[in-house]
Amino acid sequence: MTPAIAIDIEDIQAASCNINVHRTPVMSCSTLNDLVPLDIELFFKCELFQKTGSFKFRGASNAVNLLTSCESGVVTHSSGNHAQALAKAAQARGIPAYIVMPKNAPQVKKDAVRGYGGTVVECEPTVEAREQTAAKLAEETGATMIHPFDNPHVMAGQGTMALEFLTQMNEQGTVLDALLVPIGGGGMMAGCSTAAKSIHGSIKVFGAEPAQVNDAHRSYYSGDRLSNAKDAVSVADGLLTNVGELTFPIIQKNVDGVFTVTEQEIVRALHLMWVRAKLPIEPSSAVPVAVALYNSDFHKIAKDQGLKKIGIVLSGGNVDHARVVKLFEQYL
Repeated sequence: MTPAIAIDIEDIQAASCNINVHRTPVMSCSTLNDLVPLDIELFFKCELFQKTGSFKFRGASNAVNLLTSCESGVVTHSSGNHAQALAKAAQARGIPAYIVMPKNAPQVKKDAVRGYGGTVVECEPTVEAREQTAAKLAEETGATMIHPFDNPHVMAGQGTMALEFLTQMNEQGTVLDALLVPIGGGGMMAGCSTAAKSIHGSIKVFGAEPAQVNDAHRSYYSGDRLSNAKDAVSVADGLLTNVGELTFPIIQKNVDGVFTVTEQEIVRALHLMWVRAKLPIEPSSAVPVAVALYNSDFHKIAKDQGLKKIGIVLSGGNVDHARVVKLFEQYL
């Protein structure tokens, strides 16, 4: 049975009043525009400058602030960005945060969680291990589980980013024709697509995903929620999670297509963003940039549909700089 649609624009508007976040900048780069083989402009929503370094703080803070009984704290499982976001949101409310993280999560993200007062509990790097460990912690501590994406309050919080993005573009006198959003579990896509389609009904919303972990792409086009292989990996480590049970129906309803890019394309886009745009994003944020630069299917749709103004969500910038240098050496 297909789950009901979990959020609407009213939830997102309410979330925008419930959270205390940075109004992150919108930036552009003429060099990147020139590299796209079409006459289009790219506009980057820079959530790498958000509190905790990613968009995840929006959803986490909305969910934490809406809790009515929270003395026992909160618990979640995350590869990094939701972990930091929830730890900081809990710290702001003065409650404990228990964060289950895979052993192979970037050390910079583990350190950040501890820096925000969170308790890190490591587990094996599988979805099953993460979910089981988090469930056990919730039972032992009485903490409330805040899922990284399959939570309506989290999705609504993430949607405030698109609400803010479209408002900023309107202030510039520009109307976006399309929005490119990375997809992992789908919380950001669910929230952003709901906000964008509600405010600007003709806007096209497209997902961006690594070809090596393309569950959202396969799910979208098959109509069934599918999973990645357990050993699937990508340089875009923030997008390894399978699309969620609650997020998938929203993606089916709102999204106009999902595109994939190779590992080399992701790293090429990452390099351009670091070196030419001077924006030190994480690899997951480079995925929609890579779609805009290199995906021929996207180029055909943009040309055929006259999509000229393209918004791209740069979801975060939490990355070990030494790892980025190694990626450049390996792929370029």
